[in-house]
Amino acid sequence: MPRYRPPDAMVYPRFEGIRTFMRLPHVTDLAGAGIDAAIVGAPFDTGGTYRVGARFGPAGIRHESMLLRPYHPELRVDVTEQLSLVDYGDLPVTPGYLSESHAQLERGAAELVAAGVTPFFLGGDHSVSLPLLRAVAQRHGPVGLVHIDAHSDLWEGYFGGKDTHGTPFRRALEEGLLEPARSIQIGLRGSLYSAEDHALSQRLGFEMVTAPELHRVGVQEVARRVRARAGTGPLYLSFDIDALDPTFAPGTGTPEVGGLSSVQALALLRALAGLPFVAYDLVEVMPPYDVAGTTCLLAANLVYEMLALEACRRLGAAEAR
Repeated sequence: MPRYRPPDAMVYPRFEGIRTFMRLPHVTDLAGAGIDAAIVGAPFDTGGTYRVGARFGPAGIRHESMLLRPYHPELRVDVTEQLSLVDYGDLPVTPGYLSESHAQLERGAAELVAAGVTPFFLGGDHSVSLPLLRAVAQRHGPVGLVHIDAHSDLWEGYFGGKDTHGTPFRRALEEGLLEPARSIQIGLRGSLYSAEDHALSQRLGFEMVTAPELHRVGVQEVARRVRARAGTGPLYLSFDIDALDPTFAPGTGTPEVGGLSSVQALALLRALAGLPFVAYDLVEVMPPYDVAGTTCLLAANLVYEMLALEACRRLGAAEAR
């Protein structure tokens, strides 16, 4: 079976070639392909309620991923040695039609998951997490959620709508896709409609770590809480780029001041190495609001950290055998 990896950047300059993530091979045929993990675009933003433009997120992230290299010095793992990696391209969507697009995303994601491929989804607004979770649940059942975000995304509805970027995890909970007792939300902050906003997370069974609390107790303590909460069952990692302070990530739909720094975000992900994640997403990147590619560059690096987590997980499993 072929083993997929990027071209050698010492031979082919990074600015050459088609803009896939890390210049990975673009492969869409899953039959006998020997693919461990795939980058998958979900370019949909009709679920947004303030700024829009996340439909351009996958393209922006791919563009800024050119400089990424395979070896992770902090986790001491080469992602391309441990993973046969491809860029699957974008799943089809129908702009302006939320239900239809969610169905398309679910079908496309389900094909990947059924083939045993670990997906790394590039959003898109946060509404895309719901169809992706539906696809993941078809193979893994209910999952624990590690949700890094400025907002809880647990609203009952928004402007009369049940499916927006502010409601995906409420719907996922109602559909039995999540195990709240194994789920945690990190980075919540900003002004609220009422005190009930934060109480809602805990009332629905989630553990919550606000951004001010993370700043007080530190990343390692938060990672310890994630591990204590997660257990040994399958986990889904959902990272909204607005978890970062707008100083570091201005290109997003609902920015909130007082967020994580890039150093904190990287350290937090690295501290989760070894956890049993089965799927990942990074959402709400909006290139039209970005400054010099800063947000897209950070997003590409966060996805790379997720790839390193998957490489560590597989390396650990291989060593255990």
